[in-house]
Amino acid sequence: MDVDATSPEKRAAGPAADHRYRHPLAARYASREMERIFAPSFRFGTWRRLWLALAEAQREAGLNIPASALAEMRAALDDIDLAAAAKYEQRFRHDVMAHVHVFGEAAPSARPFLHLGATSAFVADNTDIVQHRAAMALVRDRTAAAVEALARVAEEHRATATLAYTHFQPAQPTTVGKRASLWMQDLLLDLEDIGHRMRSLRLRGLRGTTGTQASFLQLCGGDHGKVAQLEAAVCRRLGFDSAYPVSGQTYPRKVDYAMLSCLAGVAASTSKMAHDIRLLAHLREVEEPFETEQVGSSAMPYKRNPMRSERICALARHVAVLAADPAHTAATQWLERTLDDSANKRLAVPDAYMATDAVLLLAANVAGGLRINTRVVASNLAAHLPFMALESVLMEASALGGDRQDLHERIRVHALEAARRATEGEDPGLVERIAADEALGTSAEEMRRLAEPGRLVGRAPEQVDEFLAEHVRPALLRAREARAEEQAASALWPSGATQDRGGGDPGEDVRV
Repeated sequence: MDVDATSPEKRAAGPAADHRYRHPLAARYASREMERIFAPSFRFGTWRRLWLALAEAQREAGLNIPASALAEMRAALDDIDLAAAAKYEQRFRHDVMAHVHVFGEAAPSARPFLHLGATSAFVADNTDIVQHRAAMALVRDRTAAAVEALARVAEEHRATATLAYTHFQPAQPTTVGKRASLWMQDLLLDLEDIGHRMRSLRLRGLRGTTGTQASFLQLCGGDHGKVAQLEAAVCRRLGFDSAYPVSGQTYPRKVDYAMLSCLAGVAASTSKMAHDIRLLAHLREVEEPFETEQVGSSAMPYKRNPMRSERICALARHVAVLAADPAHTAATQWLERTLDDSANKRLAVPDAYMATDAVLLLAANVAGGLRINTRVVASNLAAHLPFMALESVLMEASALGGDRQDLHERIRVHALEAARRATEGEDPGLVERIAADEALGTSAEEMRRLAEPGRLVGRAPEQVDEFLAEHVRPALLRAREARAEEQAASALWPSGATQDRGGGDPGEDVRV
C-alpha cells in the first residue's frame, strides 16, 4: 500500500519505509528557526501580509475597499489551507493564483480586491526580500554567538604562548588568544558586511508587470504622486524604508548575489577557523568538544576525530559554491525578466542560508567547548624556542657593531645544522653552537634568557586586550541592539519567524 509520508501509516512504518528524499540541511544540519523562514507557512503567510498591506494602502488612497474586507484578511493571515492551495495549483498551474483563491475563500469580503493592480512578483519578490532580511538577521545573531564564544577563549589565553606557523612551518611565537583573535577578526568583517547588506536591502515595491507601475497609475486615476504614496505606504507596513528606485518585473537579481556573497564570506571565515583547529588537533594542542559516548571511528576505537570542524569545512564549501548561482542568474536575465531565475533561486537561496546557519551553530559549539591542552602547547613550543631566539640574537649582535649580513649567514648555518641533527634524532645543540661562536657574542645563559616565551610573543597579549575592548565588545553590543529592535517589530511576521535566535546554546535546534 502506497501511503503518504506524513500519514500515520508511514510514520508507524518507520524510517526504513520512507521513500521520500529529505533534504539533509533540513533533516540534519540547519536549525528549526532558519528552516521556518523558508517553510511554506512563512512564505505564504508573508504573501497574505503583502496583500493586506496593499489593500490597506489602497483603501487609504481612496479605493472603495470595505473595512470588513480588511478585518477578514487580518483574521486569516496564518489560517492557510495548504492542501486546498495545492489542489488549485494543480488546476491553474500557477501558485500565486492558487493562493489568491484560497485567501479569497478565507476572507470572502476581500475576494474582489485581492491582488488588485499587482503581478505575481509583488508577492513572490517582496517575500524573497523579507526572507533575505529575516534569514540574514539570524545569520548575524549566529555570527555574534560564535564571536562571543571565541572572545572567551581569547581572554582566557591572552598570554598563553604558543608556536606560530607560516607555511605550516614553525615561526615566531604568538599566543593562543591572539590566534583566536585572528578568527574573530574575520567574523567581525563578516558582521560589518552583514550590517551593510541588511541596511541596503529594499523591497521590490509596487511595479506591475514590467516595472512601469501602469496598473497602479490607472487605479490612482493618473495621479503620479498618489502612486508614490501608495508604494511608500506598503513599504512602511512591511517595515522597509523604501523600494528599489527602478526595476523590471523583479527586484534586481544582483541583490541575491550580494546576499549570498556575504554568506560565502561567513563560510570562508568559519572554514579557515575549522581548518586551523583540525591542524592544531593533529598536533594535540587543541580538542573540540567530545561527548562521553561519542565514537571517533568504527574501526579505530582510540580516535578522536575533529568531526565538527570537518563538517564546518564541508558545509562552508557548499555555501561558497552556491554564491556562483545568483551571479549567473543576474548575468543571464533577459530584458525586463525571464523565468529561468525561479527554479535556481528556490534551490540556491534557502540552501545557502541553511548551510550557513548550520556552519555557525557548529562554530559556536566548537569555540564554546574548545579545549586548549596547555602542557602540549608549552612542550611543542619548548622544542623550538632556541630557534625562535635567533632573531633576538641577530638584533643584539648587530647592535654591538657586527655586520648584519655576516651575522645572518653565521646564524643560518648554525640553525640549519641544528635542524639537520634534530631530524636525525640527535640533540640539536643549537644553544651550544651559538654560544661557541665568538662573532655572535652570546652566551648559553643569554640564549636561554632570549628564548623565554614571554619575551618572544611581542605585544600579542596587549593586542588581544585592545581588540576585545575596542572592537569585539562594541560589535557584539551593536548586534544585540539590532536584534532587540527587530524583536520589538516581530509581531508583523508569521509565527516563529523571528523568535529563539540564540546562537550557541545547546538544545533541540543546535545540530552539532
